[in-house]
Amino acid sequence: MKALYQLSAAALALWLTGAASAADPLTVTIGGLDATGRLPDEAAFCAPGEGGPKNVNPEITWSPGPEGTRAYALVMTDPDVPKDLSLINKPATVIADSEPRMTIHHWVLADIPADVTTIPEGADSDGVTPHGKPVGETPHGLRGANAFSGFFTGNADMAGTYGGYDGPCPPMNDARPHHYTVRVYALDTPSLGLTGAFDGPALEAALAGHVLAEGEAMGTYSLNPAAR
Repeated sequence: MKALYQLSAAALALWLTGAASAADPLTVTIGGLDATGRLPDEAAFCAPGEGGPKNVNPEITWSPGPEGTRAYALVMTDPDVPKDLSLINKPATVIADSEPRMTIHHWVLADIPADVTTIPEGADSDGVTPHGKPVGETPHGLRGANAFSGFFTGNADMAGTYGGYDGPCPPMNDARPHHYTVRVYALDTPSLGLTGAFDGPALEAALAGHVLAEGEAMGTYSLNPAAR
């Protein structure tokens, strides 16, 4: 009887482990990457040259979440931003790869409807918007505020709350190519209860206890020809 109990307990533990990991990761795809995985110039907030579109969000697609998925959330982050902002584009200075780095959010979307598994190219941003695009409801989710809201503080021509997607703008003097990661989360709730100009960390905190599955994809970008 004791042996049977021990076997049953072991089987239950194995079943629970399997149940907890049963949901396959979401397959996330970023459209428009070249053969090296680089984002197109049109996706960048500060792309080189004067012609052509800029700050156009790339198409993002993902596989459907598991049974019980009631919404999705999406963030795009750059973990390669120099902590010392005074070094950015400083003349006669190269930002070494070894410089301390921090993560910022370029795109923050909550409460993406459960029947949405694609955000088309240009749907959330099709150009640079001085003072920022509004936060709040869109057909493809609830826009939060990205890191540009803080970067433009004190700039009378650009200051504001920047909602939704604003693309890469890495320092021209950075020796490190930047890595832009898009993460999509399948959620067990239709809403995370976020309001106003919530930011990336606020969304990530609200995910706790609601994630059924997740997945990510990454593209690189650099304005420094030596780092490409």
